[in-house]
Amino acid sequence: MRLNTVTVRSDSHTLATNKVVRNTYLLLAMTLLFSAATAGAAMVMDLPHPGMVITLVTYFGLLFLTNRFSNSALGLVFVFALTGFMGMTLGPILNMYLKVFSNGHELIIMALGGTGVTFLGLSFYALTTRKDFSFLTAFLMTGIWVAFFAGLAAILFSLPALSLGVAAMFIVLMCGMILLQTSEIINGGETNYILATLSLYVSIFNLFTSLLQLLGVFAGDD
Repeated sequence: MRLNTVTVRSDSHTLATNKVVRNTYLLLAMTLLFSAATAGAAMVMDLPHPGMVITLVTYFGLLFLTNRFSNSALGLVFVFALTGFMGMTLGPILNMYLKVFSNGHELIIMALGGTGVTFLGLSFYALTTRKDFSFLTAFLMTGIWVAFFAGLAAILFSLPALSLGVAAMFIVLMCGMILLQTSEIINGGETNYILATLSLYVSIFNLFTSLLQLLGVFAGDD
């Protein structure tokens, strides 16, 4: 009887985990498509970038609301609001690359391809090995805050070299976050698919923009 109970619990845990994985990747695909649509709309309408202050206030506000209502239907509304807003902030950046660089289309495609290959490769590794990457948590959290404040300093004081360093840091950190977040999903550390989706989306967004920035510097043609 005890063995049967353990088996049932194990099966239930596996089913719950599979459901979180399935819902997470379905919602992630939908938010990425929605974000791409809002980015495309911003490009077509040639909208200006909202600026650092509005971007940060709106991002952290919607992030708070998504976390606050992650266990209700409102969580879905806010996660789409957040990813849609991030898409709108991305549109002006993409337009800038198209205007500044003669090979802007190629840079964007290379950044998209690099982001896709990296995400799929890391996700596949984490899903197949089922390795626990929780040991990276403290390092990644510290690194992200350091990179965030360094990025703000690079913008405020116009330090191109520091900005490039921050972009390189974010690429490494986001790769680590994808491994960590995926392992949390499959090992039961994250059971809320809305929060799991949001975490993966932010990692993908930062990975893409950081790759695009480095490609613009090293492979861009004026």
